[in-house]
Amino acid sequence: MQIWINERLVPESEATVSVFDSGFVLGDGVWEGVRVVGGKPAFLAAHLARLEEGAKALMIRGTPDREELEKAVGAVIEGNQLVDDAHLRIMLTRGVRREPYQDPRLIHGGPTLVIIPGHHPVSDEILTTPQRLFTVHVHRGAPDVQDPRLNSHSKLNCIMACIQASVAGADEALMLDPDGFVATCNSTHFFIVRQGTIMTSDGRYCLGGITRGHVLSLCREHGIPCAEKTFSLTDVYAADEAFTTGTLAGLRPVGEVDGRTIGTGQRGPVTERLQQAYAELLRSEADGRD
Repeated sequence: MQIWINERLVPESEATVSVFDSGFVLGDGVWEGVRVVGGKPAFLAAHLARLEEGAKALMIRGTPDREELEKAVGAVIEGNQLVDDAHLRIMLTRGVRREPYQDPRLIHGGPTLVIIPGHHPVSDEILTTPQRLFTVHVHRGAPDVQDPRLNSHSKLNCIMACIQASVAGADEALMLDPDGFVATCNSTHFFIVRQGTIMTSDGRYCLGGITRGHVLSLCREHGIPCAEKTFSLTDVYAADEAFTTGTLAGLRPVGEVDGRTIGTGQRGPVTERLQQAYAELLRSEADGRD
């Protein structure tokens, strides 16, 4: 595997960063996960825009411009001969510190850019097998503590949520917002279907998901009623269907939440319809890029 570090590709065995790097020392940085379809990065512009937005919020100086980032992404795809069932993790940290302390004025040099490729087959089994979710005690935080809309390297609250869900025997954690309403999962976004209407959280306490946004757009294009609103676990338990969205697998059905069977416990017709629509969107995205 060839990994991009700053301005070049290096073999995996030689891919290292300093122990004083801000990402390692403090989780000080932002990242994006990009799916590769047909040998091309899907929805790259949206991912890079979110990366740049996060870097601006963190005041990371010397961030590579859009052309440099696109060139690096292309080099990783070509260098690893990625076609399908693959993804990229793009990571941008503040850079190497002179000392392992918080003050950003201790930075010595520019930011660190790392792009790691990976193979993740999206099989029919993944798209059809219902997931089990468990609602955890770890809530999504308010933006005045750590803005959940910032895709930072600091993911400890999501990791703690994932640990609790794993101990409970679930596939992923369902997280509530500070007011007790459903927010999102620890690594994906969450949707329910009730009486033909798709609902997801109002977005105040979750990352501005790119796949989430595409699903909402597909609902409008296909005449499927949808709403971004607050709803409770009682609404979830009584839902006809539920599914999650994420970059790697697109849409995945949910069959159980907190021991309650959702609908029939199997992938529902609305979920399947949206999976097909999203697959077509991915194909058109791949065909449309030079």
